Amino acid sequence: MIQLRKNIASSDSGFIFNPATGDSYSANPIAADILHHLKSGKSVAEIKTLILGKFDVEAGQLEKDWDDFIAQLREANLTEN
Repeated sequence: MIQLRKNIASSDSGFIFNPATGDSYSANPIAADILHHLKSGKSVAEIKTLILGKFDVEAGQLEKDWDDFIAQLREANLTEN
């Protein structure tokens, strides 16, 4: 399971703010949706199923993009793990 740090703020429009560092980021609509689902505690499998049903993206592309996005979240120190 991937958990965002509890103090991370994000908006539906894709704005991400880390109050501990003052850093802010912007995410595309799919990434913003992923963040929303991560914050609500959904599992990785649940989130991927929801994304595939909502957006026009192929499963293979989602897998690649997912790994890249999660790596970016970790690099920015936005996750607990």
